[in-house]
Amino acid sequence: MGFKNHIENRFPFLRNSKILIAISGGMDSVVLTHLCYKLRLNIALAHCNFNLRGEESEADESFVLDLAEDLELEVFVESFDTIDYAKKQKRSIQMAARELRYNWFKELASQLQFDYILTAHHADDNLETFLINFTRGTGLAGLTGIPEVKDVFVRPLLPFSRAALRDFAINNKIKWRDDSSNRSVKYLRNKLRHDVIPILKEVNPSLLQSFQMTLNNLNDAAFLVQDHINHFLETAVAYVDKDVIAYKVSEFKKLSHPSVYLFEILKTYGFSEWHDVTNLLDAETGKYVLSKTHRLLKNREHLLLSKLESKPYQAIAISDVEKEVDTPFGTLSFEVVDKISKSDSNTIFVDKDSLCFPLVLRRGREGDYFYPFGMNGKKKLSKFFKDEKFSLIEKENTWLLCSENDIVWIVGKRADNRFKVSKNTQNILKISLKN
Repeated sequence: MGFKNHIENRFPFLRNSKILIAISGGMDSVVLTHLCYKLRLNIALAHCNFNLRGEESEADESFVLDLAEDLELEVFVESFDTIDYAKKQKRSIQMAARELRYNWFKELASQLQFDYILTAHHADDNLETFLINFTRGTGLAGLTGIPEVKDVFVRPLLPFSRAALRDFAINNKIKWRDDSSNRSVKYLRNKLRHDVIPILKEVNPSLLQSFQMTLNNLNDAAFLVQDHINHFLETAVAYVDKDVIAYKVSEFKKLSHPSVYLFEILKTYGFSEWHDVTNLLDAETGKYVLSKTHRLLKNREHLLLSKLESKPYQAIAISDVEKEVDTPFGTLSFEVVDKISKSDSNTIFVDKDSLCFPLVLRRGREGDYFYPFGMNGKKKLSKFFKDEKFSLIEKENTWLLCSENDIVWIVGKRADNRFKVSKNTQNILKISLKN
């Protein structure tokens, strides 16, 4: 097969690595195990029992355990209630199994300090993945095939066909387990494998070689595109502030096809309504497009990309001002002092006796108002945000320190006049924010 030369040329680092092989018991992963064993690589096995095929699943597990014993290899086995997980996470069975499998592999590698995880994806798998992405619609990245190395995952069999692996197994009298679900054409991958690809191979007997050439060309094009995108981002990114990336609308408007650039830059953030994303360039301030994980917001001359909160932050009660308080935006410290010293946006001084405890840290509400320090009269919080030209993201990330329902401090922005230190103040409280 030329596997030894392939490892030496492409993956020499595996020689001195601690390796975990993902093994199902099927031909591909069993052959990979034997090949690595023959090369005397430092390997252990990891098998997932998804409990989807009754006795077959149990037999697969037993087969892997016997193989590990025969080869004197360490083996790890995990049993999953895949159906229950799929229901709870609202995933297809295939997607649920994939998530369970990869999450467990990464957990094993982290806990037991494996350097790499090997999977048995081969040339036919690569072609099938290409066709799946092609039929569902994808960008250039979806047509570049399965990566040989990604994070800790390594796929050393990608150049080899399923037929070559089968020949090796037969010639070396290697036994394996057949998965009956692979024969069902209700899954798209199997339909392509059994009904479509055989026809393509009739048309072109050298299909896999031609496909590999196409992949090489597509990957070259992908590298060229990414280089160009990186160069564009040097001028298009206005700033990066914590979890927010700001893109200059003006830079996109200079382009003849801004939608192409938006897709390439934002494709990993889960957006799907690309027409709406492009329309944000000419939208009013405050308009936005959501994905499951991110929001793209139009704010004057910028598009602001931010991650959505997984769960809303709850209000925080502060009863003891002698301690520091950890918050989602930093640490608040409280100190009774003798006199006012230098203050800034992150430090205020208040009359401690004018406060009603417990203090409360919360987000803004409809109708909130305060008395801005240094000014006469009150001001609506919404008007303050507008005057300060806060974006929607900045508004959402602003916290209020309150005494009962009265705002003491728009944290990091403005103090309230009602709690200021006066000549009658007996106890001065210094409140500071440490980011």
